[in-house]
Amino acid sequence: MATALAARGERAVLSYAGRTEAPRAQAIPTRIGGFGGVEGLADHMRSEGVTHLVDATHPFAARISANAIAAAEMEGVPILALTRPEWVDGPGDRWIRVTDTEQAVAALGADPVRIFLALGRQTIGDFASAPQHFYLLRFVDAAEPTLPHHHLVVDRGPFTLAGELALLRDHRIQMLVAKNAGGSGARAKLDAARELGLPVVMIDRPFIPPRPQVSSVAAVLDWLDHGVVRGV
Repeated sequence: MATALAARGERAVLSYAGRTEAPRAQAIPTRIGGFGGVEGLADHMRSEGVTHLVDATHPFAARISANAIAAAEMEGVPILALTRPEWVDGPGDRWIRVTDTEQAVAALGADPVRIFLALGRQTIGDFASAPQHFYLLRFVDAAEPTLPHHHLVVDRGPFTLAGELALLRDHRIQMLVAKNAGGSGARAKLDAARELGLPVVMIDRPFIPPRPQVSSVAAVLDWLDHGVVRGV
């Protein structure tokens, strides 16, 4: 999205939450950090003369998405969400659907299991209540997780099927836990789990208030040009 806006010469700014130490460089100016809630975001848009707001946050970043919807309404700024389509299970998949991390922990069971916890840093603390398991973690940045039995891999996607198969085999993984983030960059771990016959505890996306949304950069550009969402 940033690259496409730069190519068109649009005046645009990309806002990072600040959770990654070294985010990728972008073709447009960036800012890092929060806004201070709904009113802070509304004030920022007003002071910067924002005319369009594209919510391209992670599908599980429910709070900032809700704040963006409220701030856009407050300022009368049109908003559009750029969202990856959800993953859908198919033949050979062994998904266990849950609504949150608490249910995910319960789905692991009482007996010790070797688990690939593919969730990022924000929610792994919930799994400390199930210390009998071994947890394989993968973060973009180095960290010191509080889980008692774990191994941390520092790596950045996109990942390949061959690489994910090797990772799961090398660590003798028996089960995966993942958020339904969608997209292609992190899909390979699910394909690897299917090939190895491993169960996947899949956490459903949180509720976000209704807003217009699309799943492609081209659709966002069309919205910027015409002011309406077409073909959804």
